[in-house]
Parts: sequence; structure tokens; C-alpha cells
Amino acid sequence: MGGITRRSFSKKVSRGAASMALLGHLPLSCSGRIAGTADQKLGVALVGLGSYSTYQLAPALQDTEHCYLAGIVTGTPAKARTWQAKYNLDPEHCYSYETYDQIAQDDAIAIVYVVLPNSMHAEFAIRAAQAGKHVICEKPMGMNVAECDAIIAACQEAGVKLGMGYRLQSEPYTQEIKKYVREKTFGAVRFVSADAAYISRGNPNQWRLDRSLSGGGALMNMGVYSIQSCIYSCGMNPLTVSAQEFSTRPEYFRDTDETITAQFTFPNGVVGQMMTSHNASANRLYGSCDSGWFELQPANNYGPLSGRTSSGSISFPHESQQKLQMDDFASHILYDTPNRAPGEMGKRDMIIVEAIYQSIKEGGREITLNLPQEYGIVTAQ
Repeated sequence: MGGITRRSFSKKVSRGAASMALLGHLPLSCSGRIAGTADQKLGVALVGLGSYSTYQLAPALQDTEHCYLAGIVTGTPAKARTWQAKYNLDPEHCYSYETYDQIAQDDAIAIVYVVLPNSMHAEFAIRAAQAGKHVICEKPMGMNVAECDAIIAACQEAGVKLGMGYRLQSEPYTQEIKKYVREKTFGAVRFVSADAAYISRGNPNQWRLDRSLSGGGALMNMGVYSIQSCIYSCGMNPLTVSAQEFSTRPEYFRDTDETITAQFTFPNGVVGQMMTSHNASANRLYGSCDSGWFELQPANNYGPLSGRTSSGSISFPHESQQKLQMDDFASHILYDTPNRAPGEMGKRDMIIVEAIYQSIKEGGREITLNLPQEYGIVTAQ
């Protein structure tokens, strides 16, 4: 994140709240024309040059088929110069957070990928849409459901596409599990379990441990993977959720949740459970069916993943998940292929996150979700 300080974060959060309050009253900053046609790659601008952009997204964009790294947005001039030299970027396609809105006039950029702390997702996604650019938003989609609604509304008003940075929705092991569920390879799914966790050490003042910037702890970070895994492993949205929170290092996790477990009920009597933590190591998905089972372990890291079933092992050649994800989104824009991770999927997951926090606050009470069964579910492959 370079030169962005906590103070500047707070300023930008305030600006974001104001911009969302004004949404619907602000004109689009350009005509909505999108750069790129079906016979060329689409330019992507990365907003925020932290570790994920540096070590995953930018390298992946050197190998993508339908898109390429066309621009950057950073608050650190020295970092901008480094990226310009490394990726041969013209300075005219490199922006600061103050000049960000000028991206509207940059025809080289068709897609803006928001890779900022959670508290800044809504503001910068909305401003990208208002600039007439397609949007990829990193998870979680926003700090709350209201922010998700604002992002979706901005993209709809601007006539641009919206996708979530859900890399696992594009990788082959996840697609194979979805196929098992869709085709009932092992019969109907009866039980699913998903764990996603790592041990956080080091700087206790990092932004992920600051609720004003992250919106929460493990649940807002790794917990999104657990929620996603439970849902795609049975192909349905949950009906109810109940949850519990545990803390063993309160001096370190002063402001955010450390470990959360949750239980889901699904249609047709299917049940599920999830665990997420910033103080444990876990990386597994398991599904039990009428006539067999499937498992991914590891299930949610950057790969390579590994899988097995009651019939044998699952194996696919490893490719960058970020490459697959960004190519899928660019293909959706260019060729109208399915959007594997639409904004509605991000909003659905935030509805579940809020219900989990509500359940914890109310002593583990079971919360009814009232999610339409088709909401956020992508069936076309």
C-alpha cells in the first residue's frame, strides 16, 4: 500500500461514504464508452500495488490471453516509477489516488481492478464505474451489504460489467467439484465442511487487524473462502446460519475476530459447517454424498491444489488462478461468456457474513437468511 497512511485511509473512507450518499445524483464522468473490442486484449489498471498486485496479479497479467496490464494507481511515486520500468508502462497510464478519476479519459484502460483495503472497495469501485470502466472488486465486496448495493447500482447505472476477485471460481479443481454436484457423480450431497485459516504474526497494527479498515477479521478475509466452498459444494444457498467466535490471543487480535465457526442448513436436509481463523492453519473442503465423497486439500491457496474422491485422485495441471480469473472476466466482456463471479455473488456472501456476526452477537442464535436460491449461483460453465 506504500504511501497510504491510516490517516489518509480515514479521509478516503469519508469521501467514499459521501460519494455513495450522492450516488444517483452524480453524472458519469464520461460517456460510458469502453476501450477494447473483441479482436484485442482489454487493458487492466490495478488500483493498489500491495503484495497481491505485486506478486500475483501483475505477473499473471503477463500471461493472460484476453487482457493485459495497461495502468496502475498508487499513492507512492517511487513505486509508480518502479512499475513503469519493470512493466514498460507509459507514465500517462499511471495514476495517483488524487488523479484517479482522470482514468475516464484513458482509452487504453477497459477494466479497473480494485485491490485496496476493504474500507476503500466501495469508493474506488463506484468511481471506476462512473469513469465508464468495467470493475473487478477484491473480496470482500464491501464493509457491509449497503456498500455492495451501492457498487452494483453504480455499475448498472454506468452500463459496465462487475466481477468479484474470486479466483477459485475459475480454477479447475473448483469446477470439478461443481460438476460432481451438478451431475450427482456421487449421489446427492448430504454434508459439507470448509476450513480456511492461517496464523497471523508480525505487526499488530497491520490494516487487516484494524476494524476501521478491514470491517472484521478472519471472517472478512479467509472466511469468504469457507462460505464460498460450502455453497458451491452443494450447489445451493444456505437457509440458516448459526455461529460462534473464539479468541486465544486477545492482546494481538484486539480489534478483530480471531477464529469463527459456523453451521449452515441448506435445502433438502443438507447441512454444512465452516471454520476460519487468523490463528490456525487450515485449508480443506470435504463433501459427503449418498454414494461417495470428495475432498480438496489444499483447497483455497494459490495452488497447486490437490483433490481426491471415494473413486480416486483429482489432478489438473497447475495454472495461475489469477490468470484464469482475469481471463474469464475479460472473456465475459468480449464474448459474453458466463460471469463466473458476478457482483450478486459478492453481495450474497456479505449477507451471510453479516448474519454470522449477528448470530455471534446474539449468543449463537440461528439466523434465517432469506436468500433466493438462484441469487449469486452461477450454473452455466
